[in-house]
Amino acid sequence: MDFILDFAAGCIGGAAGVLVGHPFDTVKVRLQVQSVDRPLYRGTYHCFQSIVRQESMTGLYKGIGSPMMGLTFINAIVFGVQGDAMRRLGHDTPLNQFLAGASAGALQSVICCPMELAKTRMQLQGLGERKSKQKLYKNSLDCLVRIYRKEGFRGINRGMVTTLVRETPGFGIYFLTYDVLTRSLGCEPDDPYMILKLLFAGGMSGISSWISTYPVDVIKSRLQADGVGGHNKYNGIADCVRQSLKREGWRVFTHGLTSTLLRAFPVNATTFATVTLFLMYMRDDAGDVKDCEPQPAHSSLTVSPQQAQPSSL
Repeated sequence: MDFILDFAAGCIGGAAGVLVGHPFDTVKVRLQVQSVDRPLYRGTYHCFQSIVRQESMTGLYKGIGSPMMGLTFINAIVFGVQGDAMRRLGHDTPLNQFLAGASAGALQSVICCPMELAKTRMQLQGLGERKSKQKLYKNSLDCLVRIYRKEGFRGINRGMVTTLVRETPGFGIYFLTYDVLTRSLGCEPDDPYMILKLLFAGGMSGISSWISTYPVDVIKSRLQADGVGGHNKYNGIADCVRQSLKREGWRVFTHGLTSTLLRAFPVNATTFATVTLFLMYMRDDAGDVKDCEPQPAHSSLTVSPQQAQPSSL
């Protein structure tokens, strides 16, 4: 029952997060993959402004089908696996929060990689056009099917290694930060600032996770975008890192960081608060632990007075 609740909460939280954050993600991808020789955008605001002016508001939501389908399911997996891992580890400690989050991040990479490949290709389609004259891909599913027919199984898993390197520690830091912040802030069901505290903890968790893994994300985006123009520039991860550093210097690993952090806070604040409140009220209705935050790690265990403290879930 606990796993089903975690899974359902992840679905709802993931969908809410996608709606809030996809425009920022589109800006991030455009900035990450633009050519240094002929850059289309001068920065985050100019990119956002150009997309709206040239492609209308719908341009900001290109490729949303893939993350709406994928991220909703991915968040369900992440929160389901993380909650189950915490129950198996048995003790709600910051280290166990990191380990449970890392295991969830590694597992969901299998779905995340193809989904982000389709999203990236869709976001780059019709670049700078208000109405695309010729669409290579009809939608995210069609994108993956076409890539599979052309490049096979390896093609739809382009960027899998970098996705694993990003997601495994990234989700560990994600859940660890949320756990530490919620413990530090403290809250009770009757705390008038409880929701604000949950939003703050969730937003900061997203920011800390992205900052710690962002250079890897830049390389992943470049590898997944490689070949869009009809030819491949990179022979692999090492070659992509080498060429990027040689042509653009170390600042290449900060391209799109501003839009990513602007997106990270509201998206993860929405996601974590939605998940936590959903689990809290569902378990409260079921007569389970009535802390301000649900505790899947303890829900099936006998909780000692020392353990009965607010945790991330």
